Amino acid sequence: MVCGAALVGCGYVADLYFPTFQNWREKIRLEGAYDNRPDRLGKYCTHYGLHAYTSLEEVLQDDKVSIVLNLTNPDQHYEISRRCLLAGKHVYSEKPLAMELDQSRELVELAASKGLHIASAPSTVLAPSAQAMWKALRHRTVGEPRLVYAELDDGMVHRIGYENWVTATGAKWPARDEFQTGCTLEHAGYALTWLVAMFGPVRRVVSASSCQITDKGSDTPPSYTTPDFSVACLYFDNGLCARLTNSIIAPHDHRFRVFCDDGILSVDEVWDVLEPVKESRVLTDTLSRGIKKLTGWQRTRRHTTQQPGPFNRASRGFPIDFALGPAEMADAISKGREPRLGGKFALHITEVSLAIQHPERFGADYTVTTDCPPMAPMDWGTEKSVAS
Repeated sequence: MVCGAALVGCGYVADLYFPTFQNWREKIRLEGAYDNRPDRLGKYCTHYGLHAYTSLEEVLQDDKVSIVLNLTNPDQHYEISRRCLLAGKHVYSEKPLAMELDQSRELVELAASKGLHIASAPSTVLAPSAQAMWKALRHRTVGEPRLVYAELDDGMVHRIGYENWVTATGAKWPARDEFQTGCTLEHAGYALTWLVAMFGPVRRVVSASSCQITDKGSDTPPSYTTPDFSVACLYFDNGLCARLTNSIIAPHDHRFRVFCDDGILSVDEVWDVLEPVKESRVLTDTLSRGIKKLTGWQRTRRHTTQQPGPFNRASRGFPIDFALGPAEMADAISKGREPRLGGKFALHITEVSLAIQHPERFGADYTVTTDCPPMAPMDWGTEKSVAS
């Protein structure tokens, strides 16, 4: 069964989503799009040959639409998602679910009360790269995992020419909104989804954050204090600890490294859904003279991550299959199961992200209040499938 979907919000990220929908034509079909700016709506729908809805109400009254993709600015996520759920539509939201934990919890509870699903980006945890690392961890290819280092640094964005970041339909990167929302809420999920899928819910967050550069040029929001740097230690039930760093100051670094008893599993770019997983093993060699022991690391293998069939990523700068999350949600709806990124999982990721960005609200040493069930792995080894 193919689920009908509609985009709400035709800005910068909507242009990243569209090219990847052809990866999943057997799962999900775009019926049209809506934006409250007629100029953006017209450019987007003309360029991609989509139906232009004249209002959100028209979207919600369309019986062909089962899923609404909420791609509006983060401060609009709560209200738009709430209206969609009240109208009986499933919702796939860009991150975060909402800017406040209480609002996020309300959305998840509302969806459950109406027998609907709400899920949230990012969906890279479902892609071959993350799944290959997860499989290696389950098989303990380099022993028991003990520590994770995850970096989501993007360089000094305000000094690397974002003014020239323009999509195929002329949408500019929304600098002011990005700065106001904060790099942690925008990007922490790329690592957190991997961590929670692989190791279970985060139980404790010890974090610090700050705004290190208060003047980011003409697009700096008024009274700008949103953290442009955060660092957190995350603790899990099995004793594993992860350090997660976010910034728009330090040079670009999107590595994800799991340090295990007998080696390291690592990915150089968590955004790239086909990035190979590198495995390094501990070397412990006694020199022939027996004078000393040399301990180091040796690269031994690469776990390949090829996805079968024709495959589009959004762009060179965003090597992500954005439609994978909505497609997995559509598959779940058609089969009567919970989406992997749905409800409790999305709420948990949102709470942890908020706690990392805002220790002044949640406390620098915070006990997480939400939980989520284990996620079922994807099976990329046999066929291109989002089946459970």
